[in-house]
Amino acid sequence: MDGIKFRRQHPIGPYFADFACVSKKLVIEIDGHHHADQTEADMRRTALMESQGWRVVRFGANEVVQNPEGIWASIQLLIDDSASPPLLASPPSGGEEHEKAVGEGTR
Repeated sequence: MDGIKFRRQHPIGPYFADFACVSKKLVIEIDGHHHADQTEADMRRTALMESQGWRVVRFGANEVVQNPEGIWASIQLLIDDSASPPLLASPPSGGEEHEKAVGEGTR
């Protein structure tokens, strides 16, 4: 992606980000269906990462499989807009509403 590199399972505090772009301080989390049962833990994880200056974006695993082009487009926009302040809150993980919210930003 335009020479931008991502690391898999990059450590941030006590957590491991699914994917992290260190140069842009961008974390991409891919949430499977099990994340619907751990929203509080995901919020704590996101808050810690954001407190350390990372932007955290969550995508549902179904959306990644069903709409990979849209996911890539969303990530490209985030990289292009790296001068923006961190996102205030990540959408809730899991469930149909999360999938819809993520999908709307990618089409």
